Amino acid sequence: MGLMETPKDERPRERLLKHGPSVLSDAELLAVLLGTGTLGQSVLDLSRALLKEGWVGLSRRTPAELLSVRGLGAAKVATLAAALEIGYRVEQGQQLRVQNPHDAIRLLADMRDRDQEEFRVILLNTKGFVLGIETLFRGGLDRVEVFPREVFRSAVARSAASIVVAHNHPSGDPQPSRQDRELTRLLESAGELMGIPVLDHVIVGRSRHMSLHLGELTELS
Repeated sequence: MGLMETPKDERPRERLLKHGPSVLSDAELLAVLLGTGTLGQSVLDLSRALLKEGWVGLSRRTPAELLSVRGLGAAKVATLAAALEIGYRVEQGQQLRVQNPHDAIRLLADMRDRDQEEFRVILLNTKGFVLGIETLFRGGLDRVEVFPREVFRSAVARSAASIVVAHNHPSGDPQPSRQDRELTRLLESAGELMGIPVLDHVIVGRSRHMSLHLGELTELS
């Protein structure tokens, strides 16, 4: 039976909206993403064919490979690739947890090689798992202008329970300047008002980083 012959309340999209996504099979979930099949092939048949090697196998196929599949046009491939990437990012984020400055620096180590200052925010849930890492501002060799409103706009949008902020010193020396300390106090005060505490401000150098919360330098591994 094709999808159009299936009673409306038994179709994947309608069942998802009524009962939630957990009641759907893998093929039905994929069918919701794809929307339609092709002449002589229902969307469920197309989904089953794509999932012969499971989600992992499907995720390994490039957009170019998917475009060669009969029934998959650019719009469907883009939707599918985006959904798989979202799933990957959620999985990665839930596996990352920040419990101390050393956890944070491991997520920010690539900043040591930047030739201009960047300001990032690590967004955390109530248990310290990473919701996302965003680069909010970029500056020059020795300065980046930071707007606290934008820092917390991002945190509110992602429903973050707390944040860690960080920036790099392209000079390689992570010793904080007076402006760095003033910014830290400003963000901490704003975080208290917003109910989104700033757990730390990390400054990344070439081989060391500074935790302004702990007030200590640590070697980068």
